[in-house]
Amino acid sequence: MADTVRGTQAPEQHKLPVKTLVSASIGNAVEWFDWTVYATFVVFFAGQFFPSENEALALIGATSTYALAFFFRPLGGLLLGRFADLKGRKAGMLLTILLMAGGSMVIAILPTYEQVGWFAPILLLLARVAQGMSLGGEVSNASAYLGEIAPPAHRGRYSSFFYVSTGSALLAASLLGVLLTSVLTDDQLESYGWRIAFFIGGLLGFIGMWLRRSLVETEQFEENAEKARATKNPLLQTIKHHPKAVVQLCAFTLLSTLSYYTFFSALTPFAISFRDADKTDVFIALSIGTALFVALCYPFGKLSDHIGRKPQLLIWSGAMAVLIVPLSFLVRDNLFSLIVVFCVGLGLYALMASIAPAIMSELFPTELRATGIGAWYNLTVALFGGTAPLVITALSDAGHPLWFFWYVAIAAAVAFAVILTLRETKGTELR
Repeated sequence: MADTVRGTQAPEQHKLPVKTLVSASIGNAVEWFDWTVYATFVVFFAGQFFPSENEALALIGATSTYALAFFFRPLGGLLLGRFADLKGRKAGMLLTILLMAGGSMVIAILPTYEQVGWFAPILLLLARVAQGMSLGGEVSNASAYLGEIAPPAHRGRYSSFFYVSTGSALLAASLLGVLLTSVLTDDQLESYGWRIAFFIGGLLGFIGMWLRRSLVETEQFEENAEKARATKNPLLQTIKHHPKAVVQLCAFTLLSTLSYYTFFSALTPFAISFRDADKTDVFIALSIGTALFVALCYPFGKLSDHIGRKPQLLIWSGAMAVLIVPLSFLVRDNLFSLIVVFCVGLGLYALMASIAPAIMSELFPTELRATGIGAWYNLTVALFGGTAPLVITALSDAGHPLWFFWYVAIAAAVAFAVILTLRETKGTELR
């Protein structure tokens, strides 16, 4: 009443379009659910697609197929990013989720090596290539969409939904692994149990497609569609006209991908194989850390709308540079120590992950946004994220396990230095 008397009005609280944000982010959840399911169940289906007489070679074949898919991410990011710049964010996101869901369904029904010989691993590889390209395109297209639909003052909050979906998917895939390994015998898992996991992933993908059908194309794309169509050699344009943005994207993606694969992937086998940690303790600690990561993403996204993106990135990269090596000494056969490692690491990572789509969207103009993110983000991920488990294993085998953590610390120092050159984008309009 007092505001009315003075002739002013209290500012309206912004209402999040939750359905739109969930629809936009669900593709990312499906992508990572399917990606994680492959890694989780590979030990059970390797002998189905490769000669089962030699279990070690079968596992190498199946894990090599997993690794090869990483190197199709940059190609997917470039092609599907350009598709989204030309045809629209909605069209791009529908195509990426179709490729991932289709790849999962194909793997779920693939004939075995015993039935069709070497056609089995070839078909598996083709399905994984489709999924690798899909994952490359999903990051750029969904990031561009979330960045473009967000009001400038709330872009951090909108952005946070992207990695909330990622963390939730990782938890869901892990819990599915626990469920299936608990209720099925090893013989049942090898025979058909692993197919259930891929079928669920494919089904989730088609549900995601149905949800995405209701999405409305962004005004930013509509206004810049002609400019995008007139742009020739878009990848070259990103280097020629936006070299600083390319370097900045690669630098913080370098640390981001090393953070992700250190805590979500490489640290688990390192703790079990080289520090003799109990398997159950490691997975409990990882699950607690992942739950914390999911819980922190939205508050951190909202925080960036108040204090800015740059301070959060500097805290994240600076803390990683200082803490990652000391944290490595806590990786041992002790549940409390492991919980501290995963919670600190993933809590810090949430500072960056929560605002990643916002930061990336703010680097490039609309006509180059999906192409620029798709190509340079995914190339950095393939080179540094895809090799992280191999690097930590090789260094540990050579008797220098701590060198990997120094490697991450150096990457953090590089990222910190480059982040200092970023302009603050809190509350600004997208280019």
